[in-house]
Amino acid sequence: MTDVLVAGAGPAGWAAAAACARHGLETVLVDPDPHARWPATYGLWADECALLPDGSRWVAAPARAFALSEHRLARDYAVLDNESVRTALAGAPVRVVRGRAVAALGGPRGVTVRLAAGGLLAAAVVVDATGARRVLSGGPAPGPRAEQTAYGVVLPDRADEAVFMDWRPAPGFGAGSFRYAVPLPGGATLVEETSLASRPGLDPARLRDRLAARGIAAGAGRIERVRIPVDLPVPAGRPGVVAFGAAAALVHPATGYSVADTFRLAPRLAGAIGAALPRGPHAALRAGRHALWPPAARAVHALRRRGLAVLLRLPPHRVPAFFELFFGLPAELQRGYLGEREDVRLTAAAMTEMFRMADRSMRVAIGRSALIV
Repeated sequence: MTDVLVAGAGPAGWAAAAACARHGLETVLVDPDPHARWPATYGLWADECALLPDGSRWVAAPARAFALSEHRLARDYAVLDNESVRTALAGAPVRVVRGRAVAALGGPRGVTVRLAAGGLLAAAVVVDATGARRVLSGGPAPGPRAEQTAYGVVLPDRADEAVFMDWRPAPGFGAGSFRYAVPLPGGATLVEETSLASRPGLDPARLRDRLAARGIAAGAGRIERVRIPVDLPVPAGRPGVVAFGAAAALVHPATGYSVADTFRLAPRLAGAIGAALPRGPHAALRAGRHALWPPAARAVHALRRRGLAVLLRLPPHRVPAFFELFFGLPAELQRGYLGEREDVRLTAAAMTEMFRMADRSMRVAIGRSALIV
């Protein structure tokens, strides 16, 4: 029996496996294609790149946003060089098993994981990093989910700056989506038309047409499509299994971001499991879950879900005005709302200050929307 088995070989799975192995835990990672390239583009703030493993690379650039007016952001924006990050994580002493985990059966001495091909693997604790599918931790959340969707084109020339959000409507279209443009490692630029949150997610064809209206046609370069559930509930937990990454609802409900928290929390998860494992698998499981979701994190998550409710219920033409308020916040409050998942004070202060700055009609809209989660 191994100490920890991680299912899933995306950034969350590899981050958890590498952290556990480097903490001295015997660790197995299971995935049908464990060394496959990560096809998505992962963004974070440049100051968060310190969370990445040694050997990681990224490209960073000054960032700006457009709501009702232009805003120069206080933090540079970064995009990961996926292969360098994956290679850095794969250098940890992790045993890799090629296979598809389909079920986990918890018992008094740990967990047995069944593979699609019929094999069995035993571990004291299982980490489910299979994304929104939650293969080992309860399956996909029921009902229609709120989703962030995007349609993007990779252009050959590299931009000098990042456009975090540009809410100015595409020519011939109304409000409802924004332009996102970031320089990529290797000298290219990704330009996306993004629907921040809708239930269900916006049709990619509509986003493609809006991007084309901005002068970016589908044939101009490699296509990238994004579909991220942003309202997954915190998993109740299956016996012996702790969810991690998107499976653990670590996606920010109001922005769709998760990669920085993945790298921030992986060492904490590994340390909690390692410290508690001498007391038995159940103690290690409880410690791992608490490390990811202490009371303060749950409180912040609930506040962020209120923010998501506002975005879902505001009429599309009011959303740029909402973000004009957000980008008018002091940098500390912007940082707190976007990234401090256990700072209840900063999160609440950001929301309170936005409400204070809003005019009467926006206050009414925010107040009504925030009552529904």
